[in-house]
Amino acid sequence: MAQRPIVWALGVAFIVGYGAMSYGTRLAGYVEGDDAPGVAAVTSDARLASPPPPMARSSEPPTVTVAADSRGHYMVHPTIDNYRVRMLVDTGASFIALTESDALGLGIRPASSDYKVTLRTANGVVRGARVNLREVRLGAIIVRNVEAMVLPAGALSVSLLGTSFLSKLKGYEVQTGRMILRG
Repeated sequence: MAQRPIVWALGVAFIVGYGAMSYGTRLAGYVEGDDAPGVAAVTSDARLASPPPPMARSSEPPTVTVAADSRGHYMVHPTIDNYRVRMLVDTGASFIALTESDALGLGIRPASSDYKVTLRTANGVVRGARVNLREVRLGAIIVRNVEAMVLPAGALSVSLLGTSFLSKLKGYEVQTGRMILRG
């Protein structure tokens, strides 16, 4: 009985050693030019003889999980047209609503005559300027051509990520203090 742990350990060492040797032999074969599916051959001076195959795309949509803050709000920092914006996810907002300062950061400067759309907000009725955002990127999720509204100074304290973005996702859900967005 005392010999069995030693025999077991030697057996494991043999299997692990054989597996590593076998893997090393297979790897050496690829380096020497034996092509295997999905492996690029490498020449003796370690340059790539051919480019590696493109990575296969996952069939799963990209997912972003956002934890609620202490007030139960979901704050995100998407990149809009290469400019990072702090936003509150608002499933009740019809559009992305940008504060005037965030719009200015994006290079959007609506004329006073552009504020034609009447919007009802928690702070009352305001007029917004309709704009189109080329790209909104939140983690691995990318949504293009998203309708947004610019609100005048003082109408919002933070920009809102509304349903003009959320409706273009595969879906989103809230569970136990987390919001899961599926691109």
